[in-house]
Amino acid sequence: MSTITLCMIVKNEEEVLHQCLNSVKAICDEIIIVDTGSTDNTKEIAKKFTDKVIDFPWINNFSAARNFAFSHATMDYILWLDADDILLKEELQKFKTLKNNLDISVDAFSMIYHTAFDEYGNPTFSFRRNRLVKRVNNFQWIGPVHEYLEVGGNIITTDIAITHRKNDKSNLSIQSDRNLKIYENRLEKGEEFTPRDLFYYANELKDHAQYQKSSFYYQKFLATKKGWVEDEIRACINMAECYRNLGNTELEKQSLVMSIFYDVPRPEVSCRLGDIYKNKRNFRKALTWYRLAIEIEEEDHQGFKQEAFATWYPNLQLCVCYWEIGDIKKAIEHNNKAKTYRPNDAKVKSNEEFFQNYEKNNKE
Repeated sequence: MSTITLCMIVKNEEEVLHQCLNSVKAICDEIIIVDTGSTDNTKEIAKKFTDKVIDFPWINNFSAARNFAFSHATMDYILWLDADDILLKEELQKFKTLKNNLDISVDAFSMIYHTAFDEYGNPTFSFRRNRLVKRVNNFQWIGPVHEYLEVGGNIITTDIAITHRKNDKSNLSIQSDRNLKIYENRLEKGEEFTPRDLFYYANELKDHAQYQKSSFYYQKFLATKKGWVEDEIRACINMAECYRNLGNTELEKQSLVMSIFYDVPRPEVSCRLGDIYKNKRNFRKALTWYRLAIEIEEEDHQGFKQEAFATWYPNLQLCVCYWEIGDIKKAIEHNNKAKTYRPNDAKVKSNEEFFQNYEKNNKE
């Protein structure tokens, strides 16, 4: 059986580290915890799971810290996690099966990453990351912030999902501008940004409500024509969000349409365009885009995926649009479809009650 080293970098993670390590300890033969300057009980918690807790002076470079952690691994494969990640019980069983059947010819395994959830705990935002990699390949982390692991060779896609539990932390506001400051310090030093840097810097600006500046950097990123296609699509979607917040509907629409030049319309793009027309009460045009969101069959790519825009959300909007143009049968049909995804949704229940009363009144 192949062996696994878990490598993590941490700082002031006492609130979440125990649940993370406890969720994965069963599949780890070695645990490496690199601490970048904790002042709480993080290191003490880590020492309950491993004797390999190593200090690393923080130098505003996530890749440097992660590569340092990887350099201490001694097992066949390296698994990496953040302190606010966990492996749910059903996913742990999948991981055990994978470990028991690890083929040493495989260089890396990609896994699903669930990072946002609805009120029922269902994932609403997911993407893939290369999580388990062969140690002897010496794969390296690239980039000071929003770093990525550069892998190659035989990469296998798995259905194992890592769950991000960021909301379990109470100190989010303390760290919220950390990444933005790293980028701005690099700019002040005159560093030249890569296309990836431009994209993630624009994301940080958007998250800090600097919408005009953010849209400028999304445009700079797209102008390089050297980005990953999924980042290019996401840049268009995010830029549209910036213009929406700035109240510029025309530029919002242009940004969404621009994304279609890179690949088939993502369900989110179709829904956002549908929203624009629905808000203008142009229900027939809105119908076209909402229907497209349901009909598109996405390939299993590494990009960002939001299930809502391919499932309950367009069906709920189709319900409204069909009602507005007088097609009651279709309106009820799509509310019922939305119900299959969100049976307890307040809007779905309200619609259902409305239609029941409507039918009752029209029979009398």
